[in-house]
Amino acid sequence: MTTIKDRLPASIRTERLVLTVPTMAHAPAIAQLANNKNVHRWMARLPFPYALSDAEFFIEEIVPTAEEACFAIEADGTFIGVVGLHFADGQVPELGYWLGEAFWGQGYASEAAQALVAEARAAGATALRSRALKENAGSRNVLRKAGFTETGEAIEAANNLAGQTMVLMRLEFGER
Repeated sequence: MTTIKDRLPASIRTERLVLTVPTMAHAPAIAQLANNKNVHRWMARLPFPYALSDAEFFIEEIVPTAEEACFAIEADGTFIGVVGLHFADGQVPELGYWLGEAFWGQGYASEAAQALVAEARAAGATALRSRALKENAGSRNVLRKAGFTETGEAIEAANNLAGQTMVLMRLEFGER
């Protein structure tokens, strides 16, 4: 049986970006951009400090799992962040992303999210979910641009953001 992850393309091109499976060649740039307190403060699952060994673990142990469909985001050949889908049993896929701080506010997150949303729909997803810290208006705006609507709030139970209020968001694709 093929899954939504199996039906996603290996790479996705947009007007300004290439989304591709992260490789060890990306590890130094991932470590450099992710080792930033301003990036870390918004992320549920990103360790801090973030070392090269964390990037290597991500690429070797997280990326190839059935639960993740991860894409390195590249602009003009430069690694700028990650976008992906998390697959959990009994739930619709969850969209997540992060960008290096130097690349915030330039529309890259919206462009990458919209591209992956379109590919997830083409691969057979009927809906997607996501979440963002209540105080992270920028991330919620990225999700709204990709078609998500706010569905409620929850207190994050674990990881880096434990105890903080999250805005839950969902995108229904409807009839095909």
